Amino acid sequence: MSEQYDLVIVGGGISGASLLYTTAKFTDIDSIALVEKEPEIGAINTHHTNNSQTLHFGDIETNYTLEKAEEVKEGAELLAGYLENHDPDREMHAKRSKMVLGVGREEVDSLEQRYEEEGFGDLFPKLEPIGREEIADLEPKVVEGRDPDTEMLALQTPDGYVVDYGATAESFVEAVADDAGVDVFTGTKVTEITPKPDSHTIETDAAGTFEADATVVAAGSHSLQIAKELGYGQNKALLPVAGSFFLADDLLNGKVYTLQMKKLPFAAVHGDADVHDGSITRFGPTAKLVPALERGRLSTVGDFLDVFGLNAASFLSYANILADRILLPYVLRNLVYDVPEIGPRQFLPHVQKVVPSVELDDIERAKGYGGVRPQIVDTEKKSLDMGEAKIVGNDVIFNITPSPGASTCLKNAMRDTHTVVEFLDGEYEFDEDAFREDTIGEFPRAE
Repeated sequence: MSEQYDLVIVGGGISGASLLYTTAKFTDIDSIALVEKEPEIGAINTHHTNNSQTLHFGDIETNYTLEKAEEVKEGAELLAGYLENHDPDREMHAKRSKMVLGVGREEVDSLEQRYEEEGFGDLFPKLEPIGREEIADLEPKVVEGRDPDTEMLALQTPDGYVVDYGATAESFVEAVADDAGVDVFTGTKVTEITPKPDSHTIETDAAGTFEADATVVAAGSHSLQIAKELGYGQNKALLPVAGSFFLADDLLNGKVYTLQMKKLPFAAVHGDADVHDGSITRFGPTAKLVPALERGRLSTVGDFLDVFGLNAASFLSYANILADRILLPYVLRNLVYDVPEIGPRQFLPHVQKVVPSVELDDIERAKGYGGVRPQIVDTEKKSLDMGEAKIVGNDVIFNITPSPGASTCLKNAMRDTHTVVEFLDGEYEFDEDAFREDTIGEFPRAE
């Protein structure tokens, strides 16, 4: 016999967990289930070792346009407000200085233009340009050993939130798991989803069968795989990018970004102190292409082939993307970083861009760190899609969330909650004012 739910959420990473929190706490929906295939919530890309721990506001990410920064900013403030409200002892996050560093006249000019002319100074009131002496006060190792004649400028903000997204996802679930009408199934894999005229039948390997009036698939890279099985997203593929890191001892107090290389969709190398141990500094991420949907799991190679499609449009899209004269050398360089002995030596200059005095013996590969980012490919345009993908079907939503999906998880949950309420024929209500009071209402503003 099938269990009936108003809403079933597939996936217990930060995206699915934030939607569970939002719908269970701020709507009057009667019955909600979350289904996660791993034994724990937030065990894959959401785990704190598998991402860069960054809460992206768009202030120091120099690959963001002002328009994208405006979009990301609200999402980051929603999550930052939640952390301020629900994590006063800083068990899930830390708040430190954050800056993007410009070295040399060209980079200094670029930051000045970004701050003054492009509007980032107006959009982010806490963001300030600082020179060499102020940089040294905040991050001594960034200045130590650098040529004193080299020009330096940084755009700095105190809003350097470093987040354990796995612990945050767990907190979302724990906050509502005991509520009446909420069921959480971990260690439970969805084996099949079958659409019906006004619902979906969801079969699992460990908890039986569910009937869902509304379904949200928030399973990372697997979301597109499931969407394609149901006939959605046929014009999309994925370029799975595995991120890795290098570790060093006690070099930075906060987060230091470098300027983004133009036309690259991947984050510039940055250094930051670990969220749980400030004496460990992490540098990265690297970015290499992998034919799998999960890091280190050969079983997901077949899943990648399902998403890839093995058709002419996909092959042509990959060829067009990788033929780019900037992207191809970048991809090849990142493959080298994983080679023993050679990799650390080749990555060292990126670290020295942030901390000039670092030597080869000071860094080591972070073993067991890194996840897979599902970069979206539009097979009609034969290009990378720089945003997150959301596919809305008949009573079903599929979320495929590359960076900064974790940063904007609550904003995405807010949007999806409105859609879910519509799916349920307006029988339920979403108290968005209370949601905002609980989250962004707690975010500290500039004085």
